[in-house]
Amino acid sequence: MEKKEKLENFRELIQIAERGNPDHIVYKYKKDRTNQNPEYIEKKYKDFKEDIKKMSTVLLHLGLENQKIALVGNNRYEWCVSYLAITTGNMVVVPLDRALPDIELEKLIQKSEATAVIFENKQKELVEKIARQSNTVQIIINMDEGENNNTTKTFTSLLKEGENLLEKGNTKYDDLKIDSNKMSIMLFTSGTTNFPKAVMLSQKNICSNIESLSHYLKLYTTDTLLSFLPIHHTFECTITFLFGFYWGATVAFCDGLKYIQQNLKEYQISVFVAVPVVLETMYKKIQKGIEEKGKTKLIEKMTKIANLLLKWKIDIRRLLFRQILNNFGGKLRTILYGAAPMSKDTIIGYHNLGINSTQGYGLTETSPVISAEADDRKKPGSVGLVLDNLEVKIEEPNQEGVGEISVKGPSIMLGYYNNQEETEKVLQDGWFKTGDYGYIDEEGFLFVTGRKKDVIVLKNGKNVYPQEIESIINKIPYVLESLVYQRGESRTDTMLCAKVVYDETMIKERLGEKTQEEYQETIWEEIKKINETLPIYKHVKKVSITTIPFAKTTTQKVKRYQELKTLS
Repeated sequence: MEKKEKLENFRELIQIAERGNPDHIVYKYKKDRTNQNPEYIEKKYKDFKEDIKKMSTVLLHLGLENQKIALVGNNRYEWCVSYLAITTGNMVVVPLDRALPDIELEKLIQKSEATAVIFENKQKELVEKIARQSNTVQIIINMDEGENNNTTKTFTSLLKEGENLLEKGNTKYDDLKIDSNKMSIMLFTSGTTNFPKAVMLSQKNICSNIESLSHYLKLYTTDTLLSFLPIHHTFECTITFLFGFYWGATVAFCDGLKYIQQNLKEYQISVFVAVPVVLETMYKKIQKGIEEKGKTKLIEKMTKIANLLLKWKIDIRRLLFRQILNNFGGKLRTILYGAAPMSKDTIIGYHNLGINSTQGYGLTETSPVISAEADDRKKPGSVGLVLDNLEVKIEEPNQEGVGEISVKGPSIMLGYYNNQEETEKVLQDGWFKTGDYGYIDEEGFLFVTGRKKDVIVLKNGKNVYPQEIESIINKIPYVLESLVYQRGESRTDTMLCAKVVYDETMIKERLGEKTQEEYQETIWEEIKKINETLPIYKHVKKVSITTIPFAKTTTQKVKRYQELKTLS
């Protein structure tokens, strides 16, 4: 696979991306997402580079060098400009989750010690209140249209001011020297626990990850990616925004969860970065459409033919299933996913249609990717091979070779901001303890078995990884998600239980109108069948059902701690 240039910081990233593609489209989006006849905006690589320089110049002029700037908002052009303007101007960016309640946003802005906040109209009242009451926040910038006043500046006006400064000969941006190794990004952990920590990353951390990942995954200037996952999150930010930029691809901004299929079609998306729950839902819709048209047997026959020809290196999948693929624009060739495992049936299903699926594994603290699949290097159940600039070891493996995954290399965080105690717990002699259990097989493939903090230790000493059982339960057609847990320790015996969220519409279609007790009995019968395939110590003994989805982070990870509180 082609290897790209060495990369130390975001200034070099911009140079590499823009140099070969100055007139290529970097971003596509709608001026007004609510308009029935929207106006589409296109930004070229050279425009993006110029806007970054303008914004960074004016931020430096405002005295923000070496200061922290909180950034909160939708996936949008102004967010991307702000992120790179801040980091390439020797400032620290603090991306925040726009979906957090006001009280949480306020806490994180205060905890970050931000001097400035860049935000959207939705956060206007909150941010103006923070600016009035805070000892640290001095400058606030609205990404939406409006007029400057005593407290608020607008993105558009600052961009114009930056342009004027450059025309007058301001060279501060060009004169800056970037320290690639110092903190440039502060990211708060996603919140599957009650105590988000502030992860300190350098530009070299992220750039080393992008460079190494390019040896496993190749994009093209002809590719268009859909930016759908929250851009403040390290997975979306690094993979869609920065990695897509590195390869000179185009990024289109999604209009929202219910518009994914429409956006895939209208923007002719070829690469889609998502989490398994979204991809599995999409695939279930494909299956349902096939069933409703009575074409299940025909599709099965066509799939067998296509896979048989594939053994002879004749690939007709995209031709055979063109009608299905056209529902997603006809160009979708690759889906990239992480954050959780995806069901084997879904992976095979996309493969049968001619859509390649590639997964990666990592954490915010590792910038984020630790391992990834490549087109010619995959193994079912694994999370791929460890990136070539990282080392991984398994701490204190048991008889099956399973232990805590520790990783060392240039993409490991600098530490947790103002939290030496927590830093020392996970960072020892350059090795970062991931908190995940797993093993490495004889071919070097990494397997993740579950989170250390989620492991259920039974009285017989056996370890149960709840995610393993949940992934099997979730294959039941009308089950949306499940949570496997241990009955309270105050009881005299040990029992594995499962709480199941079911799809009310789908279960009615399959079983007809019944009482919830009858639905529960049906689901219980399905789980008893699953028990027969598992060792006795992994058997689920009690089931409860609901139609209410579990609480989740913005990247759709279940907030286990929150759900388990309701079950204790």
